[in-house]
Amino acid sequence: MPAAFLARALLVAITSGILAVPLAAEAQPAKLPKIGVLSLESPTNSACVDALRRGLGELGYVEGRTYVLEMRWAEDHVELLPTLAADLVRTKVDLIVSASGPAAVVWKDATTTIPVVLASSFYPVESGVIASLAHPGGNVTGVTHFTPELMAKRVQLLKEVEPRASRFAVLRLPGRLQDLVVRDMEAAARQLGVQLQVIEVRGVDDLSAAFDSAAAGRAQGVMSTQGPFFVHNNVRIAQLALRHRLPSISGEPNAAQDGALLFYGPNVFEGCARAVKYIDRILRGARPADLPVEQPTKFNLVINLKTAKALGLTISPSLLLRADEVIR
Repeated sequence: MPAAFLARALLVAITSGILAVPLAAEAQPAKLPKIGVLSLESPTNSACVDALRRGLGELGYVEGRTYVLEMRWAEDHVELLPTLAADLVRTKVDLIVSASGPAAVVWKDATTTIPVVLASSFYPVESGVIASLAHPGGNVTGVTHFTPELMAKRVQLLKEVEPRASRFAVLRLPGRLQDLVVRDMEAAARQLGVQLQVIEVRGVDDLSAAFDSAAAGRAQGVMSTQGPFFVHNNVRIAQLALRHRLPSISGEPNAAQDGALLFYGPNVFEGCARAVKYIDRILRGARPADLPVEQPTKFNLVINLKTAKALGLTISPSLLLRADEVIR
């Protein structure tokens, strides 16, 4: 074979090899950020996760093209949260979204390095998840919904519709976070001269007996602490309260629409949407420790006048004027 031909072939091979390296590198797709999501919801009932997806879309993120979601669903089983959190950490996600209030506490032990955005949480400082709202100080930041003032306000509103009441029942779930909610309710009740009868429930089968206990204890109103259990049992709780002729207040979404006398609290799904800005900033390089935790600025009061009429209650004009929504 002529030497000139071999020289030309060698030159082509070398040139092709040199050029192939950057061309192959350019052809490699960029690694998409993987966002882990831990939710107490289920795939068929995912209002918070739906809000996250919408919010990311509004910022120009496209699932599957600019980011990947790695989902873990607890489906109302709080006891599964630590295991699911550890599983997300093992998948080496770039960022984690904690999409349910009770899920926030697991991150204190699950990871100290992966950024965590709280889309819903309560008492993150008291539970040791962050150092302070203004300066989280670690790998966790985001949104909190529940404050001592919020719990106190619910007691005050129930007292306002039943001014002569001296005893309210409180339905609570087990757990330290529930202790904190009850603590704040009791502090407000003492100032109003009201005693609280705290009744623990662990499942839907406990609700009927809990209301029997409230009636036996001569409660004149009923409220609940907070958690997915109460969300999914809004209707049942409202029916039992009406059967026992007890005015009720709740902070769970759609509680008044489902028959409770009063709803008072923030829109927790708006908090899920607000968490998106934290996701965006962290993916762009911000540190969670430098991003203050947001508290709610808007609290809604909803009054169900149908329930008031069934209970024989007259709601004062001043309270009606303060309501954001009145169900007639």
